[in-house]
Amino acid sequence: MKREKFAILSRDLNKHMIPTVSVIIPSFNHERFIKECIESVSNQTFRDFEVIITDDGSTDNSVAIIKSFSDPRIKLFVHPKNRGACIAANNCISQSKGKYIAMLSSDDAWYPEKLAVQVKYLENHPHTAAVFGKVDWINENSDLILDERFPYKHVFDVKNRTRYKWLNQFFKYGNCLCHPCSLVRRECYKDIGLLNPALASIPDLDLWIRMCLKYNIFVLDQQLIRFRRMNQELNASGDNIKNRIRNRFENKQVLNHYLDITDPKELLKVFPEAATYGEVAPNIIPYFLGRVAIDSGLEFKILWGLEVIYNLLQEEEAARTVEDNCNFAPRDLIKLAGECDVYSLALISQQPVVQVSWIRRFLSKSKRHLKETYSRSRMVLSISKRYFLKFFSMHNIENK
Repeated sequence: MKREKFAILSRDLNKHMIPTVSVIIPSFNHERFIKECIESVSNQTFRDFEVIITDDGSTDNSVAIIKSFSDPRIKLFVHPKNRGACIAANNCISQSKGKYIAMLSSDDAWYPEKLAVQVKYLENHPHTAAVFGKVDWINENSDLILDERFPYKHVFDVKNRTRYKWLNQFFKYGNCLCHPCSLVRRECYKDIGLLNPALASIPDLDLWIRMCLKYNIFVLDQQLIRFRRMNQELNASGDNIKNRIRNRFENKQVLNHYLDITDPKELLKVFPEAATYGEVAPNIIPYFLGRVAIDSGLEFKILWGLEVIYNLLQEEEAARTVEDNCNFAPRDLIKLAGECDVYSLALISQQPVVQVSWIRRFLSKSKRHLKETYSRSRMVLSISKRYFLKFFSMHNIENK
């Protein structure tokens, strides 16, 4: 009897020690904002949480500010050097214990009711893997951005839909969900995996695609976060040329997750228009994904689509099925590849003539200029030489 009571007491203690929510905060060089960020967690009306922070090699005063908080629920891990936001976030998840995991960037801040309303929703909807909320944008001074001309104003103002339509949305238009405004079941991470550390621009989109391939998600129609946008696009995801280039590369990589679709019925739920390309069969689903990608009109998707179809046609049985079901043979791929100018060569091919002509004119002028300069220099040197010879000759005569 005593053993049974002890076992029950141990279970109760263990249950009490495991928090409902693990708040994870990857931090890097946000000394201006980290205090506001942590305070927004401390001020939550829902109190059963832990805070796991991984500082990713900050060179400013971030770590000292984090250590100034005395809340025993806060656990800090410090990387000696910067390793990347996803690695820092994954460390937080690995070190956490909560039933639910809430990601928060170190420059953002939650409204006090954020965790309460999201925990309530997931408790009442056991088949939903993650819940999100709406966003209020703020600037570097923590002032609300109210200007309707702000380009990102309504990026996260999305309506709910089935997981199939979410997958369609992600494939065609990219991300529209705010990661720091999410609450995700731990079991979901265990099933689909953590954030991909090889991605910097869209690791969240990569996660949502993997998630929606298996689970439902939901967006609450309530502002739950103050989401910061830096001046001059200085956010990690800011709109600059390097991020644009990387974004294209990463978007092409995450499309590979759609190749995990193996059920024709599921494919048609995600892409109803795929039926127009022929009769769907399990072994040629990549063909239909490739055609949808090609029809998108975006270069990186077209290239992905051509490559997917090319690889599929290397399999003899699949090639026969594609030809029988879709009236599409290797010769059609060859024709399609010539029409899809993914490298913009038709545009570029018009430029070299102008460029070469301009370069030749420039070099010709430069050559003439150099010759003229050299000629003048020789003339000046010759005159100078005669002048100095005459001067020294007269000087020597006078001395004599």
